[in-house]
Amino acid sequence: MAKRPRDKARRKLVRARARRRYRSGFGARLRGYFLAGVLVTAPIAITGWLAWAFINLVDETITPLIPAQYNPETYLPFTIPGLGLLVLLIVVTLIGSMTAGLVGRYLVRTGEGLLNRMPVIRSVYNATKQVFETVLAQQSQAFREAVLVEYPRRGIWAIGFITGTTKEEVQNLTAEETVNIFLPTTPNPTSGFLLFVPRKDVVHLDMAVEDAIKMVISGGIVTPPDQRPESEKRKPRVSAATYEDLDVLREKEKTPVLVPKEREPSPSE
Repeated sequence: MAKRPRDKARRKLVRARARRRYRSGFGARLRGYFLAGVLVTAPIAITGWLAWAFINLVDETITPLIPAQYNPETYLPFTIPGLGLLVLLIVVTLIGSMTAGLVGRYLVRTGEGLLNRMPVIRSVYNATKQVFETVLAQQSQAFREAVLVEYPRRGIWAIGFITGTTKEEVQNLTAEETVNIFLPTTPNPTSGFLLFVPRKDVVHLDMAVEDAIKMVISGGIVTPPDQRPESEKRKPRVSAATYEDLDVLREKEKTPVLVPKEREPSPSE
């Protein structure tokens, strides 16, 4: 008879523990479902909001410039989203087609000549034009390849993007053939550093530029899968190698590596 109260108490304790486990498990499942929903809806919502904000910004800027007799919103009881963006695309395309002709090229040269006579505007215009020509040129390789470079010291690797081949004074001062590397910052890839790296020290990546940018923006949280064959995956291409004695001494003394200068002839020679 004495065992029955103990058995009842034990059964109550077991049932109470089971209820607590069920409640905790149910709460964990709800939390997991909520986080999964956030992961699905947040990127879509943010992308849609940014696109809608951009369209509204263009519409508010371009639509008021359309004459009333040519504006379809004048005859409709509602506004047309994206009308300003559509007009902007048409106008830019027409300007591009006009510059392909003789008269268009003459007008462009005349306008550039006027801008080149203005001290401050000349510098801004030329720099902006050069950037757009480099990025939008069909034959340009700017930002079309992701690479690994050792930065800020040997043994530490960072993702960069090739923007071109080093030319003129910088290349003439460098013994090795170098390339221009843009090293973006995280999480804002629009800022970064311009590095001139020897071509032989650059490690080319097989991942797409878009995947590399995602990895930079996310701080490494989003990692693209390795699409290379299994045989290549098993062969490491870089290493966090230790410094040699000369490198250690050079780093401690902060002595740059210089090419020996040739003796220049004196005026008497």
